[in-house]
Amino acid sequence: MIVDVMLPHYGRLDLVQDTVRSVLAQDDPHWRLTVVDDSGERPDQGLAAWLDGLDEPRVRYLRNERNLGINRNFQRCVDLVEHELAVLIGMDDLMLPGYVATVRAAHAAHPDVAMVQPGVEVVDGDGRPARTLVDLSKRWVYAPRIAAATVLRGEELATGLMRGNWLYFPSICWRSGPLRRTGFRDGLSVVQDLALVMDLVLAGESLLVEPSTCFRYRRHGGSVSSAQAADGRRFAEERDFFAGTADRLAAHGWPRAARAARRHLSSRINALIRLPVAVRHGRTDGMRTLARHAFGQR
Repeated sequence: MIVDVMLPHYGRLDLVQDTVRSVLAQDDPHWRLTVVDDSGERPDQGLAAWLDGLDEPRVRYLRNERNLGINRNFQRCVDLVEHELAVLIGMDDLMLPGYVATVRAAHAAHPDVAMVQPGVEVVDGDGRPARTLVDLSKRWVYAPRIAAATVLRGEELATGLMRGNWLYFPSICWRSGPLRRTGFRDGLSVVQDLALVMDLVLAGESLLVEPSTCFRYRRHGGSVSSAQAADGRRFAEERDFFAGTADRLAAHGWPRAARAARRHLSSRINALIRLPVAVRHGRTDGMRTLARHAFGQR
């Protein structure tokens, strides 16, 4: 099984170089890396030249003729997948050397699962271990307590994700068939990852949690979700997503998951934490949006 490592790029050259190097350093050679540059009419020539200089046949560089934006560039990456397994890695995240071997073994042992979530280390923008409230909550409150590889599916999985999204999307290894059939919903940016996972879960697909740590996730203030949190835009998108998902879950016959989606407690808490920042910076619109989301005003 070849793992298609898809890397949607728009940003800093030094960070994406580190990501590429982490792929090149894999113990298992059964991978192919595709960098999809969304710089549009002003491509990152430094990146193209640097990748060409690697002289590595498993690395290819593609450029979008025009800027597609985060959602459609991620979808283009999905459309370009050709092998049985795929990863949509962030341009500032890192694979540890055993990542490809770990996910290939996991999929071989559980060939029917659509997603494999491996163990993840979280670091800050400087590469130091990060212990943010978000990550501590993911680990100790929302993530299932699992010591061995475990398959999750159905209402149990949906309920847990609606209580709090404990996944690290860039680290997930996907079976390409379900991934291509489902794809990303157009029009989303911050919540597009959770929407894709929920679409798969509602379609009957399952997720394998493989606790072996083999991925390094970088959390920093330059991400889309962080940028949109300060003015409340991310929470307007999340509010609509949870409302629509609650209706779908109820119609699907999963009442516990529907209730968790309507409450979306972790998302409300996150908005509440951001509210003082908006107040301090005088962002009136952000204050309104954050308050509506945190306190359930529709």
